Amino acid sequence: MKSLGSIRRSFAPWNDPQARPYISFQNVTKRFGDFTAVNDLSLDIYEREFFALLGASGCGKSTLLRMLAGFETPTSGRILLDGQDLAGIPPYKRPVNMMFQSYALFPHMTVEANIAFGLKQDGMPKAQIAERVAEMLKLVRLEQFAKRKPHQLSGGQRQRVALARSVAKRPKVLLLDEPLGALDKKLREATQFELMDLQQDLGLTFVVVTHDQEEAMTMADRIAIMDKGKVMQVATPAEIYEAPSSRFVADFVGSVNMLEGTVTSRNGNSVVIKGNSGAQISVENAGDAAPGADVAFAIRPEKIRVTSKRPETAANAMEGEVWDIAYLGDMTVYHIKLGDGQVVKASALNSARVSEDPLTWSDRAWISFAPDAGVVLTR
Repeated sequence: MKSLGSIRRSFAPWNDPQARPYISFQNVTKRFGDFTAVNDLSLDIYEREFFALLGASGCGKSTLLRMLAGFETPTSGRILLDGQDLAGIPPYKRPVNMMFQSYALFPHMTVEANIAFGLKQDGMPKAQIAERVAEMLKLVRLEQFAKRKPHQLSGGQRQRVALARSVAKRPKVLLLDEPLGALDKKLREATQFELMDLQQDLGLTFVVVTHDQEEAMTMADRIAIMDKGKVMQVATPAEIYEAPSSRFVADFVGSVNMLEGTVTSRNGNSVVIKGNSGAQISVENAGDAAPGADVAFAIRPEKIRVTSKRPETAANAMEGEVWDIAYLGDMTVYHIKLGDGQVVKASALNSARVSEDPLTWSDRAWISFAPDAGVVLTR
């Protein structure tokens, strides 16, 4: 069976019709006065899943997380955790813990005291607290910093202290609200992999809120794309990227070209689209597009080849003009202006130091792509 993109692990309970969701949002709506932050939303998350809520500011993702934590109450609908309705259960009695972007560490306490705080509040015996704190320090590799105060740590170290404190009480679910937002780019990338490894070591369910696409694509088993309080698509990172369900999702995640047109014929799962520019496009991933339907053909820049001459065997080829070029080191990005004025973005990996077919501004060029390189979108 072919897979869309690489997969990190074979874990996929959402494909099992017998699997029971661990967290279930059932027709949940949340209003603040006249503003609807979450609109009749239903969503299932499975045990031990690393799940990401991804969307722009104001889409409702943080409100959803806060309702699960108990800091907000749904206007209508139900939230279930392991089969239990969470209605009326206060935050401190829920088997969840939340890690905020600010980390909220106690500045006057040492690292080990910060980690131990929640355990002391729960009345755990001192010997068990010491054992659990030592375990958490080892887990996040901060044993040598146990006696330091938060101001004596780097941003990445403070983030790990907050994480250790969050998981010390061994919640069933860990909620992370923009957990890496305060870190610089290089540290953020390294921490993403640390979080993934930690989640699998602990065997917990992680639900993370982020507006960073790369962060969600890197860490999550599945992603829910949100817009205006609704879920637009829930799928694995590869499916979100390679098989978006709508124009919104295709445009929101990564870079994409949208070629508008009309389906002229269909044969099995293949269609021919007459583009608004007049060009014919042969596509294998037709979805439910029927002849006569106005559709968009979505194709990612890396799926398009750019050449100075028309390729002889390409199923789809269009001529244009090199409108712009960006050399990014590992790749070169071309902007090709087609005859109808649309500019198509194509990227080429710089696998060799010297180009055999150099192109420059204002050159005539051809773009080409395979029939299975993109997808047809009807909405």
